[in-house]
Amino acid sequence: MRQFVKSLTVVLGVALVCSFVVTATAVLMEERQERNLRLERIRNILSVVGLLLPGRDPFALYREKIEGKVVDLRQGTEVSSDNLPVYLHPDTFDFAKAARDPRFGEPILPDRIRLKRRPRYMPVYFVKKDDGYEKVILLIVGKGLWSTLYGYLALEQDLVHIAGITFFQQGETPGLGGEISNPRWQALWRGKRAFDAQGNVAIRVGQTTAMPAEYHVDGLSGATLTTRGVDKLVRYWLGPEGYGPYLQRLRKSQEDAG
Repeated sequence: MRQFVKSLTVVLGVALVCSFVVTATAVLMEERQERNLRLERIRNILSVVGLLLPGRDPFALYREKIEGKVVDLRQGTEVSSDNLPVYLHPDTFDFAKAARDPRFGEPILPDRIRLKRRPRYMPVYFVKKDDGYEKVILLIVGKGLWSTLYGYLALEQDLVHIAGITFFQQGETPGLGGEISNPRWQALWRGKRAFDAQGNVAIRVGQTTAMPAEYHVDGLSGATLTTRGVDKLVRYWLGPEGYGPYLQRLRKSQEDAG
């Protein structure tokens, strides 16, 4: 009996130690994964505006150059993130989690960007300068052919011209739709006009009809449906159901200040 108790004690002790090691490892791995996800997010925010500099710590560059805010898409106004869940903070924003949350997510008409829900609140990132900001960076999300596309679209200070675009998460066909991640294709966006003189969304992707080159980005060869998805999601997020009301407020503020 005594030997049995001793053996049982050893087994329980080993199990307890193993459980502790596994739990500690899982916690450490989760923290590392979260940091890597945040690093990847920050690197893409910096790269879309040409601020990802070799040899510089991305976290330090982000703190120095970028200011993140949260926008209520319905109202077109900024809101404080103090009382919001961490997945709604600009630095740790999680689109899918926010969209699922019944408190902060809301349904989308199915013909928009082929997603069922979106967050009511979205992050906006400003490239800082002494007397205001140089560029504005918007998170853009929508369906391609096979996958949900996640990217950033940057606007110049005039809130009309495109400063850059990047897609940091996508699962489109390599060599076809997957070329949305190719820097050469992304470079075609720089300098294009997102809005016309009346403030309407005017940028089109892959349209073959005659239209001014300043509003047009060539589509991807052999990837019509992915191109169409990019066209829809960019126009959606720039439009009245997306960041449009907030961008109008920013333009009005610029006009009043200038």
